Amino acid sequence: MLIFFIFFAVFILFCINKLTNSLCLVREIPEDRQTKVFRTINVLVTILLISSYIEILFT
Repeated sequence: MLIFFIFFAVFILFCINKLTNSLCLVREIPEDRQTKVFRTINVLVTILLISSYIEILFT
């Protein structure tokens, strides 16, 4: 189950990063702020994925 969840998490992070890139292009966010946007979104999604894995693991 761990391997399946890792592949799922990588797929989700890839999709979220594509959507974040589209957001940055549409909103015309400057290059220097894009790294902060990507970092923030990636950290939040990673926290969400870890918490959902822990919830699945203990239920």
